[in-house]
Amino acid sequence: MDIQERDGEITFAVRMTPRASRSAIEGEYQGALKVRVTAPAVEDRANEALRRLLAERLNLPVSAVRIVAGGKSRTKRVSVAGVSRARVASLFEASGKRDLKS
Repeated sequence: MDIQERDGEITFAVRMTPRASRSAIEGEYQGALKVRVTAPAVEDRANEALRRLLAERLNLPVSAVRIVAGGKSRTKRVSVAGVSRARVASLFEASGKRDLKS
């Protein structure tokens, strides 16, 4: 997993699957955080669902989560402000048992 800390923000890769049957953070996949969201990949809805899911799991406002690269790709770079590197690293250890409905 590649988690970088710079200028008070934590940046990491996310591998996202849109139009899933449920929204979930499923741990690590090829060095990226594997995330499924129910939203379709149209009109930025999947990206917004990703931001909301990460913000909810990290107990942060949605505005603290930004997609900094890969907005149109399944693999994205996400930057999160106001959270520790250890807290983000704990998401990589998540399992499907921690599903969130959206």
